[in-house]
Amino acid sequence: MSNVVPTRELVRLQGLQVKVGQLLVKNKLSDIIKEDLSRLYDALELSVAKLDDLNLQGIPLDSIDSAEIRHDIRNAIGITKGYAELIKDTAEAPSATLSNLLDKIMLWSAKTISTLERTRRKQTDSNLFSLTTLKQQHPDHRGHILILDDEPANRELLSRHIQQLGLETFACATADEAYEVLRNNDIDLILLDLIMPGVSGHQVLADLKASQLWRAIPVIIISGMSDQEEVIKCIQAGADDYLQKPFNKVLLQARLHAGLNRKRWVDKERDLSIELEKSHRFIKNTFGRYLSTEIVSKLLDKPDGLDMGGQLQTVSILMADIRGFTTISESLPPQKVVKVLNNYLGTMADIIMAHDGTVDEFIGDAILALFGAPVAKADDSDRAIACALAMQAEMDAINERNIAEGLPSINIGIGINTGEVVAGNIGSKKRAKYGVVGHAVNVTSRVEDQTQPGEILVAQSTLDHCTLNLETGRNLKLQPKGVKETISVTAINGINDQSSPDDTHNDTGNDKPNRNRDEDKSATKNHKANL
Repeated sequence: MSNVVPTRELVRLQGLQVKVGQLLVKNKLSDIIKEDLSRLYDALELSVAKLDDLNLQGIPLDSIDSAEIRHDIRNAIGITKGYAELIKDTAEAPSATLSNLLDKIMLWSAKTISTLERTRRKQTDSNLFSLTTLKQQHPDHRGHILILDDEPANRELLSRHIQQLGLETFACATADEAYEVLRNNDIDLILLDLIMPGVSGHQVLADLKASQLWRAIPVIIISGMSDQEEVIKCIQAGADDYLQKPFNKVLLQARLHAGLNRKRWVDKERDLSIELEKSHRFIKNTFGRYLSTEIVSKLLDKPDGLDMGGQLQTVSILMADIRGFTTISESLPPQKVVKVLNNYLGTMADIIMAHDGTVDEFIGDAILALFGAPVAKADDSDRAIACALAMQAEMDAINERNIAEGLPSINIGIGINTGEVVAGNIGSKKRAKYGVVGHAVNVTSRVEDQTQPGEILVAQSTLDHCTLNLETGRNLKLQPKGVKETISVTAINGINDQSSPDDTHNDTGNDKPNRNRDEDKSATKNHKANL
């Protein structure tokens, strides 16, 4: 074939068209084959018209400057070749005459495209890649493919090839139709033409990649434009792949499977992100009101470190209670009782979280706080004691606010104990909360029961783990009801900034806390004097 399509080649092409027409008239064919042969006849007529027009202008096939003309010719030849291949694939037992005619049409199409591109196209033995083999290689692929092409024959060919793979297609002629399909369907991959009236393929690609909803959908450009710059432009704009018309069906199928695989990974990543967000919401909802921001951030960074099924954990437990609150509540109207509690509990919760503690429970006027669950630290006992001192120190400000609002002053007692508990998500499927259960919780309650107003009593189990230099008060040996062992507790009045051999406690466990030298004074006065 010369640079300019000679008259004999046009005559040959017209001859192929005539033979297709004769088969339609004379042979008894199935309705499907007859319909496809009719489309092939129309495609041949379009190819003849395009090449005849090119020949009349004296423009060589390998020297076409206009990208649009090149696109139109490739499009026409591609449709011709596509229908010839489709008929050969779908015909169960094509006659020798039909098979030979289809081979001639496909050979002519390949030679013409080769001349158009100024390069020899390597022939692919399509028998090595039958549809059956491809389906066996990718039996698990399912998906919805959107085709956007203004040429009806292209949409038909692409749809037929894709449907043979078990995929569902949505064929659209305009961008508006495509956007409507995207809004109403879950699309897994888009095949996009570039040269279209109205909104171009370039603009559609830009719109897709600018959309939060659609930007993750793989886009494969199928176009008659073969310039390398055009391919690079589309890839840089976000296209996942680029195929030239007329497309090779084996290559198309391979690109489809690759694109669907990418979409599956994107969907899996999206699902994992959703699950992670659910986990984050759960942690925030469960702990956000009761834990410090630092601890919540650690749980979010490493949620697998939190065993919601329950685990044995050593914690320092703090219990605080308003002394004589039953009498106070009986003398006040309900609104003022609630106001007293809110003034007190809100301030105490802030102090606990400031010391990286967990507000586990509000039980009426009582507070149960944990240091060491859900996140354990080496200084859990130190922070529990420091927190208790800060809570007692804040009582003066709380009482000033109560008096200003016409409410009574209150005093609290605080007990601290350290021991093993079972920590986890406690409750039912419908309602659950993070909490702790165990003997150590009961012991802490017994210690707190023995406190005087304004006093902090700390069990020896907590002092054994404490590294602070403490100012101590009275010592008690408790034998609470239901507790077998004797519990040694010590009143804590403050923290010394400097070490003193006569009035300190260290973490060796060998030194016992000394009695306060002013033991005849009340615990409340001792506490205030040393803060």
